[in-house]
Amino acid sequence: MSVLASLRLNGTLPKIYFCTVITFCSLYAAQPIQPVFQHEFALTSFQAILFTTLMMLPLGFAPMFYGVLLESLSARMIVRTAILLLGVLELVFSLTNNYLLLLFLRGLQGMAIPAILTSLVSYISFTAPREDVQSAIARYIAATILGGFLGRFFSGLFTDLFGWRFFFFVLGLLLIWGFFLLRTLEKDANLEYTRPKLAEVAELVRQPQFFWLYCTIFSVFFVFAGLLNFLPFELKAINPSFRETGIGFMYFGYVMGILVSLNVRRLISLFGSETRVAMAGLFLYFIGICGFMIPDHRAMFLSMFVFCTGMFMAHSLLSGFINTLAKSKKGIANGVYISFYYLGGTIGSFAPGVLYEHFGWRIFLYSLILVVCGALYCLRRLQQAAAAAHAAENGEEDRLE
Repeated sequence: MSVLASLRLNGTLPKIYFCTVITFCSLYAAQPIQPVFQHEFALTSFQAILFTTLMMLPLGFAPMFYGVLLESLSARMIVRTAILLLGVLELVFSLTNNYLLLLFLRGLQGMAIPAILTSLVSYISFTAPREDVQSAIARYIAATILGGFLGRFFSGLFTDLFGWRFFFFVLGLLLIWGFFLLRTLEKDANLEYTRPKLAEVAELVRQPQFFWLYCTIFSVFFVFAGLLNFLPFELKAINPSFRETGIGFMYFGYVMGILVSLNVRRLISLFGSETRVAMAGLFLYFIGICGFMIPDHRAMFLSMFVFCTGMFMAHSLLSGFINTLAKSKKGIANGVYISFYYLGGTIGSFAPGVLYEHFGWRIFLYSLILVVCGALYCLRRLQQAAAAAHAAENGEEDRLE
C-alpha cells in the first residue's frame, strides 16, 4: 500500500487540510473587522491594519529561517507545538483589552503560522508518492484559499452576532482541536527540507528570469494585500451603517482562486504558455481595480470576482513557472518566491495607506494601478529573459552535439 493510500485510509490528509483552513482563518480574521478595532480602541486606520500586517510579516522570512527547525526537529513536533501555541494565543487575544498587548499577541501568532504552514506543505510534498504530489498540493492551495475566505466571512458574521472576540475564541478552540487531530502524523517522516543560503539566493536573484519573476510576484501581492486591507475602511466611509457581515461577504470573490488553481492546465492550454496566462491575469487585475472606483458596494462586490480571478491567474501560473525555470535547487527557488510574495503583501498591507489617509480612495487605487503597470513591465521582461535563456540553452546543446 502506498504512503498516500495509507494517509487517506487513516484520515491524515483531511486533518492536514482542516488545520490549513483554520490557520489561514487565523491569518486573515482581523482584516474585515479592522474598522471595529479602530473604533473600539480609538485608532487610526494605519494602527488598525497592523493586526493583519504583523501576522503576515514572518511569512516573508520563513523560508530562510524555518528550514533550520525542519532540519533538526520532527515535523510532527514542530507543527503540533506551533498549532497549540497559535490556539492558546488566539484564546488570550480574545480576552485582551490593551491595544499594544493585542499587537504583541498578533506578532507572536505571526511567528507560529510559518512553522505550521511550512511543516504541513513539506509533509504533503515528501510523504505523497511522486505521481500524487501535484494533486495533493493543489488541494492544499485550495484549502489556503478557502481558509482565507472563511476567516474573513465568519469574522464579520460573528462580530455582528456576538462581538469581535467570539470568533477568535472559537478559532483558539479549533486550533487546539487541530493539535489533537495531528497526533496521527507519521513521527519519522523524512522531509529533507532545503534551507537556502544567502549566497545561493543572491546568485539566483541575479539571473534575469528569476529577478523579473520575483519582482512581478512582489508587485502582484503588494496590490492584492493593499486593496483587501483598506477595503473595509472605504466601505464604512461610503456607508457608516454597513455591517461587518457585509464586509466579510465582500471577500466572496476570493474563492475564484480555487477554480483557477484547479484549472491551471486548461488555462495554459488555452493561452499557450504560463506567462501569457499571467499576462491575462494582470489585465483582469487592472480591470478589477477600476471597478472599485465606483462608490457602490454592489459594483465592488462584482469587481472582487474579476480582481481575485486576475490575481490567482498570475500567482498560480508564476508559482508553477518557477519550477520550469529552475533546473536545479528548485526548493531554494520556491522558497525565495514565497519570500518575495509575502514581503510584497506585508509592505502592500500598510504602505499605500499613506496615500489613502491623505488623498482618499481614488488616489489610493491609482497608486495600485501604477504598481500593476510595473508588474506588467516586469512580466514582459520575464518573457524576454526566459526566451533568451531558453535560446542560450538550446545553443549550448547544439554546440555540444
